[in-house]
Formats: sequence, C-alpha cells, structure tokens
Amino acid sequence: MSAKSRKRTPAVGSLLHLKLDPAGDVSLQNQIRQKLIDAILSGAFPAGRRLPSSRELAGHFDVARNTVVLACQLLTAEGYLIARERSGLYVNEDVVKGRARFARVGGSVPSASGIEWKERFRAPLQEADAYRHPPDWQKYPYPFVEGRFDRSLFPVSEWREASRMALGVREINQWSTDAAETDDPMLIEEIIKKILPRRGILARPEEILITAGSEQALYLLIELLTDRSTKVAVEEPGNWSVRQMLTRRGIRMVHQPVDRDGMMVGADLHGCSLVYVTPSHQRPTAATLSMERRQQLLALAAAKDFVVIEDDFECETNYLDDAYPAMRGLEGGDRVIYAADLSRVLAPGMGLGFIVASPDVIAQVRRLRALVSRHPPLNNQRIAALFLSLGHYDSAMLRVGRVFRERLLALRDALNHYVPQSIAVAPVRGGTSYWVRGPAGLSVADLVREAEARGVLIEPVDRYFAKGAPREPVFRLGVTGIPTARIRDGVAALAEVVRALSSGDLQRIDLKAPGWLTPAELRRLMPGATLLCKMVDGEPCTIELSADGQMSGRAGYANEDRDEGRWWIEDGCWCRQWNVWSYGEIARFRTRLEGERIQWFNDAGRMLDTAVFVPRRAQAA
Repeated sequence: MSAKSRKRTPAVGSLLHLKLDPAGDVSLQNQIRQKLIDAILSGAFPAGRRLPSSRELAGHFDVARNTVVLACQLLTAEGYLIARERSGLYVNEDVVKGRARFARVGGSVPSASGIEWKERFRAPLQEADAYRHPPDWQKYPYPFVEGRFDRSLFPVSEWREASRMALGVREINQWSTDAAETDDPMLIEEIIKKILPRRGILARPEEILITAGSEQALYLLIELLTDRSTKVAVEEPGNWSVRQMLTRRGIRMVHQPVDRDGMMVGADLHGCSLVYVTPSHQRPTAATLSMERRQQLLALAAAKDFVVIEDDFECETNYLDDAYPAMRGLEGGDRVIYAADLSRVLAPGMGLGFIVASPDVIAQVRRLRALVSRHPPLNNQRIAALFLSLGHYDSAMLRVGRVFRERLLALRDALNHYVPQSIAVAPVRGGTSYWVRGPAGLSVADLVREAEARGVLIEPVDRYFAKGAPREPVFRLGVTGIPTARIRDGVAALAEVVRALSSGDLQRIDLKAPGWLTPAELRRLMPGATLLCKMVDGEPCTIELSADGQMSGRAGYANEDRDEGRWWIEDGCWCRQWNVWSYGEIARFRTRLEGERIQWFNDAGRMLDTAVFVPRRAQAA
C-alpha cells in the first residue's frame, strides 16, 4: 500500500458504517447525501477533515463515480463541504460551529436522577384506551379497525398536484406570512362553497376557524365554554376523549343514553349549559340522530338556554341514505357550534378540521388558538384549498364513499350470514362501522385476544362507557382498513372464535394427527415471512424472517423494543435465537400451520405460542 493510500484509509474508515439501500425508495444520490450529512453532524467525520476522493467513495458505496460527484456537488452548494483547489473537498467548519458538545463522558444518555416524576404530575392523563391496535395492523389478514385507513384510499397523484401548485412562487408569497391568528382565505372560501352546502349550512368567512382536526376544535371549545360550575351533557356510550377533556377540567357531566335513534332527549338535559352530540354517526355506535330528536334538542336548547356542540367527525360518509342536514343548518341552529374534519382519509397529508359558529365565538376561539398552538401550517391549508378548488376533494370523496359503501354492505351481509342478529344498532345511514352484539356470556376480552391470534382485529368498547363495561357483550367492527375481498373470510374466522368461546371448547391440537410442517415445507414457507404475535405482557410483536437466516423483531405499540437474531431448521424443528430477547437462548419448535395461523409446540407436545403467518408472496401482493 502506498503512502498516499495509507493517508486516505482513516478517512474512508470513518465512513465504513455508512451503507446504502439499493432497494430503498430514496435515490442512491440522495442516500449518499443523507449518509454524509449524518456523519458530519454526528462528528463521525470531523470538521476540517478532507473527504475521501470520489473514486474511494464510489468504491465504498459500490456506486458509479458520477453518482458520488453529483451528491458532493450538492453538499458543496449547500455549505456542508468546501472545495479547495488541487486539494479536494473538506468538511466546512462553520457547519458544526455553535453546536454544544456533550458534557457527559462519551455522550452517554442521562441516567435516572431519583426524581419521582409521576408524583409531580398535577393532572395526569388516565389510560383511556386499554386496548390499542398493533402498529403493524395493516399486515393482519382481517383488520376490522375503525379510523385506520388502508393506503389504497389516499389520492396520491391528486395530492401531489395540489402540493406542487402550493410550492409555486406566487402561492408561497401568499401563505408564507406569519400572522398567528390568520387562516388561508382561499381554504375558508372553498369550505364555504364546497363542504358546508352538502351539510345544509350557510356561513360567512368570519364564522369559520381552521383547526388541526376536530379534536383540537373540541379542546378549544371546552376550554372556552366550561369551568367547574358548568354542567355538560355527553352521550353514553360516547367519545372517551371528550369525556377525558371534561374530567380534567372538573366538569360535571350528565351521561345521556343512546339508542338506535341517537342520543335521547329529555328532562335530564335541564340545567345543562352545554350538550355535546355526534348526530350524523354517533361515536361509537354509528346511530344517526333522528330528525325528530334533532328538532326536539334544538327546541329544548332554546327553552332551557343551553348551547349544542355538534361533532360531525364523519360528515363525508353519508352514502346509504339521504343525509339529514346538520343541526347548525336547521331552524334554531344559531345555538349550535359545528365542528368537523376535512376527510380523515386525507389526514396523513391534510390533518385539518374547522369550526362554524357565531363571529363572537370564532373571535374568542381564534385568540385561544393563537395562545396555545397558533394556526395550522398555512402551506398545508393552501394545499387543502387547491385540492378542493381543483375538484379533487369531491372526486376523492365520491370514490371513498363507493368503497366504504361496498365494504359496509359486505360486512352487513357477512354478519347476517355467519352471526345473524348480531348487529346491535341498525339500520345505519352510512359511516364506517357496525356495533356488534355477541351471545350472552361471551367474554369480549377473550374474543379480542383469541381473534387477534387468528389474524382478526376487532375493537372492544369498554372505554366508551363512563359507567363501566356494557351490560351485554358488544364490540365494534370497522371497514376503513380492510379490503372488501377479505371481509367475508374475516367474519367467518371471527364467527368460529365466537362459537368456540361460547361453547367453552377452544380448539385443541391432537399431536397424533397429521399436519406437522416437514423440513421441506418449513424451508419453502419461512424465508421472507412475517410473524405477527404477542409478547407475554400483551403488547404486539412483529418478526421478519430473512431468506439468509437472519431475523428481526420489533415490539410495543410504538415499535420501541427491537432485537435481531437468527433462525434455522434442524431435526424437523424450526429453531430461533435472539440476541437479547428470551435470554438469548436457543428455542426449538414443532410447527403447524392452520389457515392464517402458525402454531409452535415443545417436544412434549404442549402449545407454546402462536402467531399470524404472513407469507412472502402475500406481502408482495
């Protein structure tokens, strides 16, 4: 090795941990930029250090030299690198100037200091949702989850068009102002012209405020309109997040029962200052507040001098029947404050909602919003405005409406076929879920757990009840995340679990029966497969098996716990060993595959664990 090569080796060595992903969505050129920026900012490649030559970097990253040259040219233009004539590229010292150094030895993370933080919380949030869907819910064969949308529903090309237009110079000049109380006037105009007329509402610009979704709208309204002397009526069962907002403020609540016609209206509402209701599709039962009760509620509001908050969170999913007009648009609607989302299907890109109320209310909520969070980003508001103005919103809602209608009808038909008389609230006038009743004595907790083990995700509903668990075994099935083609099979699988639990005869495996996976079958099935299972504490775990025998796992509702390991086949058994999990010990399993579920047994024939099995070909599809 020459002296010149030896001088370059340390520089290249500092980059050895940087690897590219040829199959990734980001181009190789941009991956190189990202990796070099990370190395510079982390100190792995120090300020003032000469960068390896483009030839050396190309060899290290195994890419064409021109790809490296273009990446380095961009980094030079951006100021990360400095070109010195006849010397090469160097890390710009100004990039890291002013960055604080780690005061702890080795930059270690601070250890526990003895502070009992929980004792210092004056108003801790309670665990309102004892059950959470796994983060990898889309990989389950039958995800009857509500409010989680499969990727096929998002209008990608239309959203890109609106986003590109919002980045034009003229548009940027309009939305790049920094007024804390200002919303995009174009979005306000589009809501007035295109959204509100469908709900029977006429409004002026001064009657509308943009929010970061209906949850923020409700939080701001509760903050403005309530104190400890306020008495508020809410639905029972009802929106648990609103109930928690009210509880944190010490608000007295009247829990008003719900039936198939929505919230009951009667003398219990006397003395209330505020009534919260979800009339279009009651959250969570999907019941629609009848026109008779809407009129009764508005008449009572005028007679007893209370205000109604109308949460129209699913205002775009009235497709099974003619929609009732919003209460805000009816006679007496001036006592109604209307809150809604722009479609939740678009929430990953949009995440916007709005309030319609009297100008006096809007002015106060605007000031409160400026105090706590300012306005939602104006660039997002302009994208949404352009999306609406181009007609994309209407066409997307038509398509989504057709999809949801098809799915909800498929769910209704499957329930009627496999578990007749199980729909607890019917008919529904749209929406995306059914409130389902199981046979008497059924444990919903056991049903949720056993169904998930077989690839079926359903939602328990205890959290929606303020007065404890419901008296009958009910749960919720949603269609926002499951394709129509899987609904019948999913309900059939769920019905089997219901029957097994109801009879007290859960499936047991006869170890003498055929069906054990052979080594040849294991070698064919396991490479590239994903296993969806539960940790011992009940948290979800996703295991991915590589064809080369490597294994990666992530657990927890935020995928916060991760490990690596290896798997192999030996003596007819499937074997695995984690680096950290399971104490790093080798585990051996005899294996069966029944439908979507893989089962593991020890040498004594006792079932040890089970998981949803997602083969490689299913993931590719």
